[in-house]
Amino acid sequence: MDRFIASALVAVTLVAGLPSAAAAQAPPPGAAARPTAAQKRTPPPPRTAASPTKFDALAAEADKAREAKQLDRAVELYRQALTIRPAWDEGRWNLGTALYELEQFGDARDAFRRVLAKHPENGTAWVFKGLCEFQLKNYDSALSDLIEAKARGVVGGQAMADVARYHSAIMLSRIGRFDQALYILDDFGLEGNDAPGVIEAMGLAVLRMPMLPSDLPGGRRELVLMAGRARFLQAARQMAGAQSAFELLTSRYPDTPNVHYAYGVFLLAEEPDKAIEVFQRELKVTPQNTYAKLQIAFAYIRKGEYDKALPWARDGAAEAPTDYVARHAYGQALLESGDVPAAVTELEAGAKLAPDSPIMHFVLAKAYRRAGRTADAEKAQQAFLRLDKQFREARTGSESIGGIPLDAPPGSRQP
Repeated sequence: MDRFIASALVAVTLVAGLPSAAAAQAPPPGAAARPTAAQKRTPPPPRTAASPTKFDALAAEADKAREAKQLDRAVELYRQALTIRPAWDEGRWNLGTALYELEQFGDARDAFRRVLAKHPENGTAWVFKGLCEFQLKNYDSALSDLIEAKARGVVGGQAMADVARYHSAIMLSRIGRFDQALYILDDFGLEGNDAPGVIEAMGLAVLRMPMLPSDLPGGRRELVLMAGRARFLQAARQMAGAQSAFELLTSRYPDTPNVHYAYGVFLLAEEPDKAIEVFQRELKVTPQNTYAKLQIAFAYIRKGEYDKALPWARDGAAEAPTDYVARHAYGQALLESGDVPAAVTELEAGAKLAPDSPIMHFVLAKAYRRAGRTADAEKAQQAFLRLDKQFREARTGSESIGGIPLDAPPGSRQP
């Protein structure tokens, strides 16, 4: 079992019943405890306390076996009881969690599928299904499930929420969505959670290495942990420590791709001129690093030096024409340089590539106003306000580059 989640799941997988906000052991919203609502409408045959039904006996024995950590026997008994009463939600949940701890992930996933078929609103069940899919290496399904869990709301304590966030982040890194992963992982820094798995995940994301922690070669582990520790200190707002850590990282690994890039991102907010120098060092190591060029362009835009931003943004857009961040950079540089028609063309292309990006609609509205297209400007502004609200409510991060979420609405939290 994944070393990051083993201890976190113990409190959840071994409890009786289904997780709730108060204690991870109540049925999901709308679920019925034993007996079900349907069974209440159709009462079972009369019985006495001295003569329990076969189902009650099996259920009681299953619960006892689970509490005694006799999980193989508990699974057998839960299955027998569910054969008699398939609608027993609590038993289905307990079967799934027992199977998960036994690392029988395929069967556990099937149990949680059946829970979710009746109770799709249960975010914690989505977490468990997602974790099963992760262990089965069905990563696309796993990420989709964990995103659904976030939308539904995860209960069962901080440990369960951490497990869901962590796995979402490492799977985002795996598919190259490093900045969205960092946006999630940075919350661990704010909370002071420097578990080894968190540091490792941060290191992979900040170095833009598209792999899971379990796939990290041993020879690169020191590099990744150093980068992860530097990013953790940055996220934790321990800026002096972070600067020292990044300086040590760049001195020890000066020829490693994305090492200077990560340091440049750290410097952007407070030392943009130095950041630009560091990004240029990155380009000597990896001349094809389009994001380093875009970061330089945005740094000049923030400084109001649009003539200097323009060539960097133009190169970035030429190298990554299907990346909306590149279109954003080039469009904004064109706009501020006075070429409004060309800016509108670039920004419209960026908005088509990322229709859910608040900042694209924000900048596009500005361009439309300068072009005298009032109706289009109002439409883009309304789209920005709607997406901005969703962004702030969800707080799921954004597609951005480096440590500054360029897709974040103005004034939103910086990682």
